[in-house]
Amino acid sequence: MLSALLVMLEIAVVLGAVLGFAAIKFRVEGNPMVDKIDAILPQTQCGQCGFPGCKPYATAIANGEADINLCPPGGEEGIHKLADLLGRDFVPYGGDIAPKPKSVAFIDENDCIGCTLCTQACPVDAIVGAAKQMHTIIAAECTGCELCVAPCPVDIISMIPIEETLTTWKWKYPIYALSPVK
Repeated sequence: MLSALLVMLEIAVVLGAVLGFAAIKFRVEGNPMVDKIDAILPQTQCGQCGFPGCKPYATAIANGEADINLCPPGGEEGIHKLADLLGRDFVPYGGDIAPKPKSVAFIDENDCIGCTLCTQACPVDAIVGAAKQMHTIIAAECTGCELCVAPCPVDIISMIPIEETLTTWKWKYPIYALSPVK
């Protein structure tokens, strides 16, 4: 009985050593540029760029398969940061496509049936409500990704453009983009 346990222990040690060696020898390194690009993206996972999430979009940018100007939630500031990181020239959002105005979702709370489909679709948890209860949007958290609009069975979610006021207005270009080159 003891000899059987010792044999099993020896086999386990040998297999563990072989697996440890294989893990070191055949280690696959990820592209560190993908992680840097992904850190700049807004992590809304909205899919407006044409990719299923921010990580696949970052991978496509790093591989040269996608432009840096396809992320609406990242906006012009995100494009500037990506251009600086990658050493590319700034390209306005979408190239020839005019950007959609920044907007926020709005739920007509009087007609909400509390199905929770919108809360499940929201990638940033900007919708508050319980099952069979009214839901509402936390406007400060909403990225305008529009993912909550399609699943609503009673079609009561609309996107309201945010008009420019003194509190919502931003410089077209980040201040670091306007500073002189050193």
